[in-house]
Amino acid sequence: MTEQVPPAGRPDLPPQDAGALPHGNAPVDGEIGARASVPGGATRGEIADVIVVGAGPAGSAVSFYLATAGLDVLLLEKAHFPREKVCGDGLTPRAVKALTAMGVPLPETDGWLRNKGLRIIGGGGRIELDWPEMSSYPGYGLVRSRIDFDQILARHAEKAGVRLLEGTAVTSPLLDDRTGRIIGVTAKDGRQFRGRLVVAADGNSSRLSVAMGLHKREDRPLGVAVRTYYSSPRHDDDYLEAWLDLWDGTCLLPGYGWIFGMGDGTSNVGVGLLNTSAGFGEIDYRDLLRRWLATMPAEWGFTEDNRTQPVRGAALPMAFNRTPHYTRGLVLVGDAAGMVNPFNGEGIAYALESAEIAARVITQALARTTAAGRELVLQSYPRQLKDAYGGYYTLGRIFVELIGKPSFMKFATKHGVKRPAVMRFSMKLLGNLTETRGGDAVDRLLNAVSKMTPAA
Repeated sequence: MTEQVPPAGRPDLPPQDAGALPHGNAPVDGEIGARASVPGGATRGEIADVIVVGAGPAGSAVSFYLATAGLDVLLLEKAHFPREKVCGDGLTPRAVKALTAMGVPLPETDGWLRNKGLRIIGGGGRIELDWPEMSSYPGYGLVRSRIDFDQILARHAEKAGVRLLEGTAVTSPLLDDRTGRIIGVTAKDGRQFRGRLVVAADGNSSRLSVAMGLHKREDRPLGVAVRTYYSSPRHDDDYLEAWLDLWDGTCLLPGYGWIFGMGDGTSNVGVGLLNTSAGFGEIDYRDLLRRWLATMPAEWGFTEDNRTQPVRGAALPMAFNRTPHYTRGLVLVGDAAGMVNPFNGEGIAYALESAEIAARVITQALARTTAAGRELVLQSYPRQLKDAYGGYYTLGRIFVELIGKPSFMKFATKHGVKRPAVMRFSMKLLGNLTETRGGDAVDRLLNAVSKMTPAA
């Protein structure tokens, strides 16, 4: 969750006809030329193999992997670290695995709070589910505030050789007049940055993608989440807690409320909703959060007197809601690519994973000696994403349509939460936590269904 939106009403989304933005005057090789061929009198600091726009989890991760492969990477971030982003701050075992693969140190003594699993409350039931012990994923999750998390990843990328420029807001792409390919970007202060490829990691709104003609798809689900922090004795909870009873008057809403202890005396508390509810655009999310918290025990401290941060909101771009993921020299990762899991609203794990896939493709592409060869490799990126997530995201789209029906949501919460076997199955499905090879009967069933389902 990255891009801030108003917490009441329909989220602000980028205009669907953003208009043409200025083109660059000088082409780079007509395709993806070498740095030595970049004209225009640019200084060394304005040229790289790859320009990455946005230093959130996806941008920092793709930059890290590219730099590790020996490429010169320039990472442009509009803000200065530390900076806030709207998020639940909870990391599932899937995200932990991705962080471990990057070599990010995760010691508990450095503020990484471990959790055992998920506590689910709804329909009159309550159940605690430990994260499954698997060879594919670790048996624990983490909590880390985004004001720390994004900075840690950005500094980790810098240590790998990435050149990070903070306070550099990108306003438009540089396009080759002859081919229409992106050859760089222009910043708000007028500086131009040119590279052989450009990666859009600029979040849900992804103004760079919009400028290249890539708009949000109306046939994909969208979520909105609002959250804040409270001083609370529940700050050191061993479980991430999800509440399924979110009501708008007499209707049960498709979404959940969460309480994630931060381990620092505060809890991250918020609600997330899907646009499959009939009144999605009319819901006052601040008021929904307030009314939900009013039902909590007083001793938990979720009152205005104990609130430590403003209530902020974010849009959740789900299930490939912007495609294609590669076009004319531009590669999309993370929220810019609509990578959020429609089952549970998780975005960080898929930001990190899509970044690794993108970096692998880019590295292979730039090693090719011809423009045609490079393009052949780059065109495989959308296919690889579909292979990895397409069937699963299609199932997620069906799921969000179902829970958008109040009668189904009520039935599912009433009869599901009280049945441990059903909830263990649901945890694996909603969290996308199955053994990649072998596993138990549930793993094999979910993997088979995902593979057989047409890709999103």
